[in-house]
Amino acid sequence: MGRINEWENAEPGVKRKVFAPGQHLMMMEVHFEEGAEGYLHRHVHEQLSYCLEGKLEFRINGEITLLAAGETILIPSNAEHGCRALTKSRLLDTFTPLREDLLKE
Repeated sequence: MGRINEWENAEPGVKRKVFAPGQHLMMMEVHFEEGAEGYLHRHVHEQLSYCLEGKLEFRINGEITLLAAGETILIPSNAEHGCRALTKSRLLDTFTPLREDLLKE
């Protein structure tokens, strides 16, 4: 998909940079323009997201949670999830195990 440590467009108004992974853990930074959406999806990986800037509305298995700068949210394995940026926002996402789908070039 993308290259390590390079910005790529993920969805309209959303760009991401995947950092070099460890053996079982990886991280990426995601930037959202105001109103941009990370579409609903699911994966087997556990995900912990830390909001670096802004405010987002997360939907996890149909439940809505607001996330603001300095806060974290846990997304369990196989949970259907997505988010919408209420303001210009930045996230730091961590995954375990590795998201091989994001590491392929």
